[in-house]
Amino acid sequence: MNLNKKDITSNYRFMLLMIGSMVAGALFGWFLPKASAFIKPLGTVFINMMFCIVVPLVFASISSSVANSKSRRRAGKIMGMTVGTFVVTGAIAAVVMFLLVKLFPPVLTPWAEHPSQEMGDYASMSEMIVNFFTAEDFSGLLSRKAMLPLIVFSLLFGLAVNLNGGSETPVGIFLADLTNVMLKFVKIVTYYAPIAFFAIFADLVSTYGSQIMEGYGRALLLYYPLCFVYIFTAWPLFAWFGGGRDGVKTMFRHITRPAVVSLGTCSSVATIPTNMEVAEETGISKDVADIVMPLGATMHMDGSCFSCVMKIAFVMGVFGQPLGFEKLIPVVLVAVLSSVGMSGVPGGGYIGEYIICSIFFPDIIEMAFPILVAIGNLVDPPATMINAAGDYVVSFVVSRFVDGKDWLEKALRKNS
Repeated sequence: MNLNKKDITSNYRFMLLMIGSMVAGALFGWFLPKASAFIKPLGTVFINMMFCIVVPLVFASISSSVANSKSRRRAGKIMGMTVGTFVVTGAIAAVVMFLLVKLFPPVLTPWAEHPSQEMGDYASMSEMIVNFFTAEDFSGLLSRKAMLPLIVFSLLFGLAVNLNGGSETPVGIFLADLTNVMLKFVKIVTYYAPIAFFAIFADLVSTYGSQIMEGYGRALLLYYPLCFVYIFTAWPLFAWFGGGRDGVKTMFRHITRPAVVSLGTCSSVATIPTNMEVAEETGISKDVADIVMPLGATMHMDGSCFSCVMKIAFVMGVFGQPLGFEKLIPVVLVAVLSSVGMSGVPGGGYIGEYIICSIFFPDIIEMAFPILVAIGNLVDPPATMINAAGDYVVSFVVSRFVDGKDWLEKALRKNS
């Protein structure tokens, strides 16, 4: 585990730059509120550029991922169990956070009044389901407000390409290349993000003042302790379920290394080697570790499910919208889809925020989006630890279903 100050600085550099630009923008907006109006367009330019990117990026990346998939037999079983476990643990995390934000709302006083229709006010349940997953025609898929229908279309399109030959076909090659092009496009635009967020937060603070700092402070006071409580409650339960009576003790014996690496690097991908090491020491089958750890680095996002629900509750509080229990199922579905499903897509970082906006805040997306991204930056370190170190814990559950419920007992006996 080679982790030095240079590695930590390198991995946190952009996040620190973003947070620094937001703080600087907030100070600018506080001391020079009138001047903030003149730089507001710098933030709007960034948001509009991202709007233009998101539709082709979602289509290309999801379609390419499905079209070029090559899993077979045991690998397919392992992958199926892995994704299923990610979805279940993500849903549990989302429900836990939903209950917490009901008890401790991150925003107590609305920043602004904004009339908005409730989900389902003018639509039956069947119409909501239809509109949730489909658009009326192809042109409807090209709107940023039709993100979920676009995802469904992209999945089916990728499956059709896979059945037609997958990565060997011209369409499969084109989708892979288009994905790479869109990722480069996102990278180019992201270089501009610190300037944009300076302008965005200058405008927010000049408009809403100290309410912003109070809201973000309450959010962090809720989020950070929850992550550590989750480690000592949910992880032992998962380890016990997956590994039996010796699961909890074995998990805590090895979990420190991936937890430290994930916090130090703020990267799930950088934690893969350490996760592979502790998996081998535990006795987890190599093929299980070879699939769970890399897949988990992009799809196991319990910490991100926490933050997704927090983001939704935060923006609803900002605009005085009630977060009733009737929203539990939609919130959990969106949290799992945007955090688990879309995090498995290369470059899917901002797509989760767009999904949240398109479902819950379509009329205030220009303001909701930067607020959501800001929360994501502020909670990134503990979220990454839950996401990345949790991959090792998930491998216990997958091993139970693939290698039998006594797999850990056999491994410990073999190593003794």
